[in-house]
Amino acid sequence: ALLMDLFAVKCGLWQSVPKLIFRKAPMTPAQIEFYKRLAHGLALQFGPNCEVVVHDLETEDVDHSIVVIENGHVSGRKLGDGPSHIVFESMHEGTTDVHDREPYLTKTTDGKLLKSSTIFIRNDEGKPVGILGINFDITLMKAFERSLDAFTGTGGTGYTEPEPITKNIGDLLEDLLHECEQFVGKPAALMTKDERIRAIGYLDRRGAFLISKSSERACEFFGISKYSFYSYLNEAKAAAGDK
Repeated sequence: ALLMDLFAVKCGLWQSVPKLIFRKAPMTPAQIEFYKRLAHGLALQFGPNCEVVVHDLETEDVDHSIVVIENGHVSGRKLGDGPSHIVFESMHEGTTDVHDREPYLTKTTDGKLLKSSTIFIRNDEGKPVGILGINFDITLMKAFERSLDAFTGTGGTGYTEPEPITKNIGDLLEDLLHECEQFVGKPAALMTKDERIRAIGYLDRRGAFLISKSSERACEFFGISKYSFYSYLNEAKAAAGDK
């Protein structure tokens, strides 16, 4: 992917290599050992429904960002699996522009509803080098809550669709491609050139093109050549002021 980026720059399709927040070195063994003990302690404290996961944001192997995980059965993930939507977006943002996320809802592929928190691990310069994620399975609690609400509630207050948790990088890319169709409002096969540019710009903002071989999949998805893809991406970046 990096060689493709450099080729695009050399050909004038991009004016600069896309911004990443990867560093030169991954998390140190001492850091990983500390967060391994922390994750284990949190998992013991809150029980088997609490998944604790650590992602290394500095690794160059983006497909395998999970370096620590406890109670992985909650989301179905394991050591060495790839990033979720939230983690992947963080990898694509500016070095100090990312912020911890207060509890929000996520949903696993098998339908579990999770209460999740995302906490950034920062170095001495304040730059994020990792993510500590906590995912608590509240599926049964929410079912019980709905049962109680049927007796005591006086009306709904709105609902926020939980974000999906993916197990591997391929699923994440397919999710993002589906999202871009929803963003534009029509299937990729029916999009005009301007709509494809909007869709590709959306994918770029979500960090989709950090995924290995994502440009090839995007060309196939939109039915365009590699030259057209990089041309559209360049137009999308220019329209967004990201030069």
